[in-house]
Amino acid sequence: MKKNKKNKKVRKVKKIKNKKIKLKTKAIFIFLVCLILIGLIILYIISIPISNIFISGNSYLKDQQIIELAKIENYPSSLKNYSSKIKKQLEKNIYIKKAKVNKKLFTMVYIQIEENRPLFINHSTNKTILLDKSETEDKFSVPTLINYIPDVIYDEFVNKMGIINIDILDKISEIKYDPDEVDDSRFLLTMNDSNYVYVSLNKLDKINNYNDIVKQFDNKKGVLYLNSGGYFEIAK
Repeated sequence: MKKNKKNKKVRKVKKIKNKKIKLKTKAIFIFLVCLILIGLIILYIISIPISNIFISGNSYLKDQQIIELAKIENYPSSLKNYSSKIKKQLEKNIYIKKAKVNKKLFTMVYIQIEENRPLFINHSTNKTILLDKSETEDKFSVPTLINYIPDVIYDEFVNKMGIINIDILDKISEIKYDPDEVDDSRFLLTMNDSNYVYVSLNKLDKINNYNDIVKQFDNKKGVLYLNSGGYFEIAK
């Protein structure tokens, strides 16, 4: 009788151990399956591509150029190309002063550009002057400064040129530094529509009203004096 009891106890112990081993094996299997699923989900999220790219604020750089500068022309992984990385890539370019990059719905990229835009071509150096006063060999459809400007006036001149609207800048053909005995910061602008404009440096922003002013004179040709009263002298 004693032997039977011992045999029963041994069998019970073996059954309990077997159950524990089975439970551990099952738990490990479930853990591995979960780990694999998590890994697959992570890989899927990493591989989700950029779906749409929206660009604003650019005038001189084309949308495709900006996309290529950002290195997202092939619509790569959205997760790997995070906003700050795209921004950094863009701001390496000389023609981009500042870039703002946001994402919506994870895969939609919104890029807002503030261009370091070209202002004029300096005839003496044959280089294009940009908004931040840097120079480039590239040529754009911008006015040409045809003569020398003293250094004490030049920096302010570049700053003032930066506030001229792009559509008005396109209308200016040449810029001449043309001081007289009264005004040492006077400029003469030759316009593409055959008009001329005299303007002082401290009033250069008034050229932004050029279209409205010319309309008042039925688009007749002549000389606009923005440096002294803003009157228009019709050509004879």
